[in-house]
Amino acid sequence: MGDDVTTLRRVPGFRSYWSAATVSSFGSAVSAVAVPVLVVTVLHATPFEVGLVNAAQFLPYALFGLIVGAYVDRFRRRPLLIWASVGRGLCLGAIPLLWLTGLLDLWVTAAALFVFGILSVVGFAATQSLLPRIVPRPLLLAANARVDQSDAAAQTVGPALGGVLVGLVTAPVAIALDALSYFVDAVLIARVSVDEQQPARPAGTRLRSDIAEGLRWTYGHAVLKPLALSTHLWFLANAAGLTVFATLALRTLALPAVVYGAIIAVSGVAMLVGATAAPRLGARFGAGRTIIAARAAYLIAWAAITLATLGLRGAPPLAVVLVLFGAFAVHGVAAGCENANEMSLRQLVTPDALLGRTNGTMRSANRTLAAVGAVGGGALMTVAGDGIALLAVTLVFAVAVVVAACSPLRTDMAR
Repeated sequence: MGDDVTTLRRVPGFRSYWSAATVSSFGSAVSAVAVPVLVVTVLHATPFEVGLVNAAQFLPYALFGLIVGAYVDRFRRRPLLIWASVGRGLCLGAIPLLWLTGLLDLWVTAAALFVFGILSVVGFAATQSLLPRIVPRPLLLAANARVDQSDAAAQTVGPALGGVLVGLVTAPVAIALDALSYFVDAVLIARVSVDEQQPARPAGTRLRSDIAEGLRWTYGHAVLKPLALSTHLWFLANAAGLTVFATLALRTLALPAVVYGAIIAVSGVAMLVGATAAPRLGARFGAGRTIIAARAAYLIAWAAITLATLGLRGAPPLAVVLVLFGAFAVHGVAAGCENANEMSLRQLVTPDALLGRTNGTMRSANRTLAAVGAVGGGALMTVAGDGIALLAVTLVFAVAVVVAACSPLRTDMAR
């Protein structure tokens, strides 16, 4: 890992790329706190309206993910990423400006976040497809791990920073700072040194054919297919689990908000540890086996959460809280170990000409299923109770493990 990090520092363009990703991650972590505060306390939205605003950010992944993935493969990625960052900065910057002029309302906010979501689909597809053009393929795992480390640090520190900023300068101004981070992101990406040629497209190639080709590659490849299916199940289960856990922890278990926040935050700290270990684990055991082990760790974590919130309700509160801290720590370490290996594996086995479509296809399905999981988890908890909901979540995590383990991911093909 040390040699790889030293080598990465010498790769032209990587430092600017990594800095851009870091700035963007911290800005997004601030908005993750500021946007809900804006919607709830400034615009006085009802719970249903809060759900609509949240959906506005993720709906573009379902509507445009496949189309964007195909278009990303038709253009140079760096200019796409620059303009996507500028566009996201403008969308977020419009919110505090409209607030200052008294023109901001719930629907204008939802519209701004919807357009922001469309540009985020473009940005994520472009950034994940640009990295293999900057970094030599043998260094992709180390590069993805370095980006994950920054993201984990942002998830750990960012929410606390966002809370402080909201308290000091109000939610709209905190969102303005996130808008600024996207302009900084665009400047840093513009400084990235990368040789990109305009992709050649066969004459008469249609968008529908491009999308179909991306789908065939993603769901027809011996390694990518089980990886994609297992990951889709993970997003479904994780979104449902976090939805159920939030209500259960804050209402049924009546945990103080500070304790709930600390439990979630420990996952970010643990993710940083996992991201640091990811390159060594991938090199030692292979990316596929590391991913399978991480999926199994998620299952263990959620089984422990189910036990703590259901089986230990009569136990001393401290015992329940300690189990929850331990479970979310395991969850975070697994996420850190897995993500860099999964992204590197996807980038290694996919031809450059298909990377945009592969990334767009998987992210579209993942985010769509996350939305379904969040709604489904809440609905199942309402209808059948928290016990059944958590058991169902644990079962889906188990299926995700089985799909990954019973595939070529466990063999040297995944190296």
